[in-house]
Amino acid sequence: MGHASIKNTQVNAVPIRPFQENDFPRLLEIYAMAKLDELKYEAATFELLPLDQDKPRLDSLLAADIYVYQDTDIMAYGAMFESEIRALFVHPESRGKGIGKALLEHLLCNIHHEAVLYVAKTNKPAKALYMAYGFEVVDEFATQYNGIGVLANKMKRAAC
Repeated sequence: MGHASIKNTQVNAVPIRPFQENDFPRLLEIYAMAKLDELKYEAATFELLPLDQDKPRLDSLLAADIYVYQDTDIMAYGAMFESEIRALFVHPESRGKGIGKALLEHLLCNIHHEAVLYVAKTNKPAKALYMAYGFEVVDEFATQYNGIGVLANKMKRAAC
């Protein structure tokens, strides 16, 4: 069974471009709208910790190469640090249009080694997307979000 092919990093001729400092307020907004969606399959109820108040996550993001998907406004962003995908967030109103796939493909095109990412164990839709691109679950571990425990998976994809 193969995995989805890497395609051009544009969908409907809408570019993916590097993050610029003036994009930051929109990234905060997208994070606020999308972060809890990755935890919605958990038994616990989570309260959003805004990204600009979550120093470890913010520092991890800002250390990465960040890319935005922009039409008339920024609709999504993704980030990678070396071979680790650190973020992939799509504004809820922009989902189902191939934007997340386009960003994932863009990130994967820029990773020339084994790729790795981390995802909540219960987030089956995200895991299915990653598996379609050749990722496999290689580890399970306990972590937390805003003080509440979560089981997470480490996923890897072999180098192309």
